Amino acid sequence: MIGRRALLALPLAAACGAARAGAQKEEPLADAVRGALAAAVADGAPPKPSFGRIEDRLAYLRWLGAASEKLKRRKSEHRTRVEFLETVWYESRRAGLETSLVLGLVQVESGFRKYAISRAGARGYMQVMPFWARLIGDGDASRLFHMQTNLRFGCVILRHYLDVERGDLFMALGRYNGSRGRPEYPGMVFGARRSWDLKA
Repeated sequence: MIGRRALLALPLAAACGAARAGAQKEEPLADAVRGALAAAVADGAPPKPSFGRIEDRLAYLRWLGAASEKLKRRKSEHRTRVEFLETVWYESRRAGLETSLVLGLVQVESGFRKYAISRAGARGYMQVMPFWARLIGDGDASRLFHMQTNLRFGCVILRHYLDVERGDLFMALGRYNGSRGRPEYPGMVFGARRSWDLKA
């Protein structure tokens, strides 16, 4: 028998549609790695960016304006769009990733849909598999639909795979998608990344 919560979730999943992306595979993690990843996803709202030089602030504001304009047809509400972009900017930098790469990955993974669910059960903007909530989070997979939580998990996981693959972005993206060694997924992300490489 389907529970009440599951029944309530069905219209949401149907309305959002399944994401096209694959799924990360659960792999054993050393205790030190699990501890480091858990610390990396610990809660903390992104601060408002501060800049030492006015030129850096102006470059950031030009990027934010251009990215907001580009994202407008997918996210029409201005405040939601800017909050999303500010969070992507912060979380990508926090994880040592290019913001354009993370935006490209979100575009391919979920089409910028907050509540996207893949056939494999991956969730949210960056299509994070629920097992990550158990491995390095508090176990509450429903929090993967929270914008900042999802973006933080996704960026930390991609950074982890990049470290595991010794900086090989092609292989790290394949591992993220669960298609390691195949060119289709990394090719789509690289193409989308180019479209988000907005010069300030």
